Amino acid sequence: MVDTDSGWDGRGGRGSRVTRSTGGARPAEPIPGRRVAAVSLVALAALATGCEPGTATGAQDAPPPARPTQAAAPSPARTAPVTGDAKPRTAPPPSPSASTAAPAPAPSPDATTARPAPEPSTAPPPRVLMRTGSESDRVRELQARLRQIGHFGRNPTGYYGSVTADAVRSFQAKRSLPVTGSTDEVTWQRLLAMTRVPTAAELRPPTERPVAAPDERCLKGRVLCISKNSRTLAWMIDGKVVSAMDVRFGSEYTPTREGVFEVFWKSRDHVSTLYDTPMPYALFFSGGQAVHYSADFAANGYGGASHGCVNVRDKKKVAALFDQVRTGDKVVVYW
Repeated sequence: MVDTDSGWDGRGGRGSRVTRSTGGARPAEPIPGRRVAAVSLVALAALATGCEPGTATGAQDAPPPARPTQAAAPSPARTAPVTGDAKPRTAPPPSPSASTAAPAPAPSPDATTARPAPEPSTAPPPRVLMRTGSESDRVRELQARLRQIGHFGRNPTGYYGSVTADAVRSFQAKRSLPVTGSTDEVTWQRLLAMTRVPTAAELRPPTERPVAAPDERCLKGRVLCISKNSRTLAWMIDGKVVSAMDVRFGSEYTPTREGVFEVFWKSRDHVSTLYDTPMPYALFFSGGQAVHYSADFAANGYGGASHGCVNVRDKKKVAALFDQVRTGDKVVVYW
């Protein structure tokens, strides 16, 4: 049974209570006011010893410690290791306006990505159909078509020489094509689109120049009637012109002889032993002078001269003439 006695206990101060029991005395519980004071003293002692700040019981009105406004310097243990001569890199403190600044616009792909240089074209060049030295009916058609639009100033010969190459270059330059002088597939197709199919007279005109009135010595028999004035050869039988063709003569230093002659030798694939020059379809009428086909005349026209022979630039015509003329037929060369 507990007997509670209020008042002084004879040893303690006012306010202490002694509880007595049959089992012996136990310490009296402290008064609430003293409990608060004891807790405050403990908190002050903790602050004095340098412990980390905390919230003590009974001290709720104390403001929390202020946090630093700037990031603390990085710990040495977190510094990136130094390699070679490189200096350790320390992140700079964040900008005060970093959280409120508007984000920077994303760079455009053109600004950050370099455009690759264009790769060279791997397409093969167009196939060349005709070039200098070619000789065919197709070359004749090329020349006739070029003549229709003013790029070839003479009759077609069927031989692709420097005159034809210059005409092709002129055409290519005017049409903004690669200027090569050779006729490739692109050049040929462009020319076909701009011209019409040549007529037979355009492909094989009798001569570039009008045939001269025949000399009276040409009116009887089988005669090669050659006019220096008109620069034409007329193959005549009994006063009738069978065929005609353009011709050129020797220079003033190697002139073609004038007069009446006869064919004394025929040589289909002749080569000059004096000048080492091909003389196909040669019809010799005076010493080493002959009527024959000339590739140089076909290529360069009247820009050159022979060494005295009568040059023909139409190969098919002179080939046909070679087959018709016989040894002993008359040759008349006149002005």
